[in-house]
Amino acid sequence: MNNETISNERRDLLVGAGAIGAGALASSLLAGNAMAGEHDHMMMDHSQHTGSKHAKMIAALHECMRAGDDCINHCLMEFKAGDTAMANCARLVLETGAFCSAHAKLATLNSSNMKELCELNIKFCEACEKECRKHEKKHSTCKACADACAACIKECKAFLKA
Repeated sequence: MNNETISNERRDLLVGAGAIGAGALASSLLAGNAMAGEHDHMMMDHSQHTGSKHAKMIAALHECMRAGDDCINHCLMEFKAGDTAMANCARLVLETGAFCSAHAKLATLNSSNMKELCELNIKFCEACEKECRKHEKKHSTCKACADACAACIKECKAFLKA
């Protein structure tokens, strides 16, 4: 083989490798964009778009979870500062958020257990609201969480009356 043949083979090999690399990069970018789009889609609040007859309740449940997350974050900052006075508040908020999450999912699915879910949700939210109200004058996040619980209670009671 002469040097020109080797040089041409190297060039062809490099061009082929470059094409494979470009293809892999394009594939990776397309997959990444598809995943990013799916992530954006998953992060949307679907309660208003489901056509669910429980849309208002689902929205209230999601707001309760969001306000609860803010409250938990605030409790954690208080714990870091050495103040454990809000430990019971944090526990109740975590329990309520977990239940609201399950309730929202089941309401979206129009569960046949909506009556029982609402009855139990009222109990969780009443306990959480009561505890958060103890701290609402000092901590706005506790007030927001208590108000969100009150809105959940209102929606659940409306369902039970219907």
